[in-house]
Formats: sequence, C-alpha cells, structure tokens
Amino acid sequence: MPMAITSQELIAALRATAERLERGARYEWGHMGRCNCGHLVQTITKMTDREIVASIDYEMDEWTEHAKCYCEGTGGKVDDLFALLADLGFTHQDVIHLENLSDQSIVARIDKRRRPLRRNDVSDVTLYLRTMADVLDHRTAL
Repeated sequence: MPMAITSQELIAALRATAERLERGARYEWGHMGRCNCGHLVQTITKMTDREIVASIDYEMDEWTEHAKCYCEGTGGKVDDLFALLADLGFTHQDVIHLENLSDQSIVARIDKRRRPLRRNDVSDVTLYLRTMADVLDHRTAL
C-alpha cells in the first residue's frame, strides 16, 4: 500500500509534531488526542487533545479502528478529521501505520539498532515522524 501523497504541508506537520513531542508534549498512546495520530491532528488543527475528543462527541476510541472501517460520507463527526488528513495526502492506511509505526517503506530507512519500533515510545514515534517526513521530502526532490 503506497505511503501518503507528498505534500509540503504534511511534511511540515510531521516535523512540527516530532518537535513538539521532543519538547515534552503530553503523550499517551491509549488516548485518541494524545497518541501518535492524535498529536499529528493537534499540529494540523491547532486543537488540544481534549478539543479533538470533544469535537467528535467521543465517537471513537482508537484511530486504527475507525481507519480500518473508514468510509467517506458516513456523516460522523470523526469523518471531518479524516477528511482533513486526506486533504493533506494522509490516507486511512497511513493513520494505521502511524499508530503502529509500521509502514515498511519508513521502517526500512531506520537504523536496525533502533528496531523494532515501539508504537507507544515517544522517542520511536518522533524518529518515525521525522523519517516519514524525510522520505516524503525526498520524493518531492525526484
């Protein structure tokens, strides 16, 4: 499955998210506003973790569960967040990969000594975000 379509806005958001996490932003993998994708959504929307959860009327527990069965046009409030990500070129499959740090085209570019990546470890998340941004940035140079 192909990785996100290259977008300079997405690349900047990935790097800004990594930087915010490195500076100590509150992180909690099991919280939809403070997890891997939740932090990317915070960067893109400028919403807080609580505002993200409230904006969808607590419809969703995990990004990956909604992404697996995501279908445009259901009318759910969470669809607006997925549409926003899609507008930047970030697909529902990219959401699943980000939550699990599992896109092999990204993982393959990470030093083997740093693997396996742990989806709930902030240093692994920031490494994955920065590597994804670098991969997308490289695509734009081609």
